[in-house]
Amino acid sequence: MAKEKIMYVCSNCGQESAKWIGKCPACGQWNTFKEFRSLPTTSSKGRGSFGDGGGVSSRGRDAAKVLRLRDISSHDDPRIDMHDQELNRVLGGGLVPGSIVLLGGEPGIGKSTLSLQTMLSLPDMRVLYVSGEESAHQLKMRAGRISHQENDNFMILCENSLEAIFEHIKEVQPELVVIDSIQTISTEDVESSAGSIAQVRECASALLRFAKTSGVPVILIGHITKEGTLAGPKILEHIVDTVIQFEGDQHYMYRILRSIKNRFGSTSELGIYEMQQTGLRQVSNPSELLLTEDHDGLSGVAISSAIEGVRPFLVETQALVSSAAYGTPQRSATGFDQRRLNMLLAVLEKRVGFKLMQKDVFLNIAGGLRVTDMAMDLSVIAAVLSSNVDTPIESGWCMAGEVGLSGEVRPIARIEQRIAEAEKLGFQHIIIPKYNMSALNRKKFQIELVPVRKVEEALRALFG
Repeated sequence: MAKEKIMYVCSNCGQESAKWIGKCPACGQWNTFKEFRSLPTTSSKGRGSFGDGGGVSSRGRDAAKVLRLRDISSHDDPRIDMHDQELNRVLGGGLVPGSIVLLGGEPGIGKSTLSLQTMLSLPDMRVLYVSGEESAHQLKMRAGRISHQENDNFMILCENSLEAIFEHIKEVQPELVVIDSIQTISTEDVESSAGSIAQVRECASALLRFAKTSGVPVILIGHITKEGTLAGPKILEHIVDTVIQFEGDQHYMYRILRSIKNRFGSTSELGIYEMQQTGLRQVSNPSELLLTEDHDGLSGVAISSAIEGVRPFLVETQALVSSAAYGTPQRSATGFDQRRLNMLLAVLEKRVGFKLMQKDVFLNIAGGLRVTDMAMDLSVIAAVLSSNVDTPIESGWCMAGEVGLSGEVRPIARIEQRIAEAEKLGFQHIIIPKYNMSALNRKKFQIELVPVRKVEEALRALFG
């Protein structure tokens, strides 16, 4: 028997080392090297178990030849329609044949529900759903709750052994494979428990070879650690073609599907779902759901026209400013970057003259969303000031603009889409950067455009 090879792998970036190191030389993180035991060469059993079932033939050997770039055909394979507009958008137009996708998220956020619901909506495709966490009876109960249609091509396998999974794949010949989850699968080639760095790495590599040689797409479901990253070695994210993350608060009904890595599309796309008792419902117009029905007379509420990916939607920004009760003021932000909140508060104090040094400031993005659009700056400042002076912003006003350190309102991208979304939802006034006015055609919009160059001008327009 070949002697085991001991390596140390950084769980943050995948850097390898022959000995344990306290600080990773690649990413600079401390105490991230974990022991990794493997054989010097992978056994023929491990490779043949999926090779025979996946159809590794002369096509697999041809792929190893050296080819000139001009000799390679440039035709695009047709994407697989997942019958889910939100998921298709995040994937870049559909699932690419032969690709391997990693779906990550916190426990209980709805990863298994999303995958099971999507697979049940593909009646013309032979799907093998491999579950290492739930029994067949549990999956049957969940499927009956979220779907009322029968799918004879949907097959379930409850198995944790990678070799047994490949034997069933050889027998069933599926057109799509789902692994739920990759942390529960183990292979005999590695002598460690399921979920360890060695097991996750070897199982993902074997599934990658199967997907590339057979052309069958594979969807892996992965867990999120307490640090907010995908469990397992960082190299797992390098192996797969697409990494999509399912985000949201379990106490809210909304879920966001965000693309972190995509070799076949844009990473700026996101999909929005609403969690219901019967499963996940696609939200085609999130603006109407993210705005409360009535906030007239309430201070600390401002509406911003934000863009995530290529879709605009209106977001309600809520702020609360109160006197610090224990001497040291608190700064808390939910759904918004707290460091940027501190910067905006400094701009308010230095450039506008409002003293917020001895006051607590709490910021919240309604609906449990996390928004990274810089155009939210104006609404954050307006909501903070509205709460500070306890004066509500009149209904019918929304805004979009990035705020610089000198108090200027900087231009933003896709201004026409933001204005059109606000006009569609019945807003009468929108505050935008003055620098965006040169490229706008005012006759296209019925909504009143209020261009501003500094933060003071925007606050004067809102509060007089």
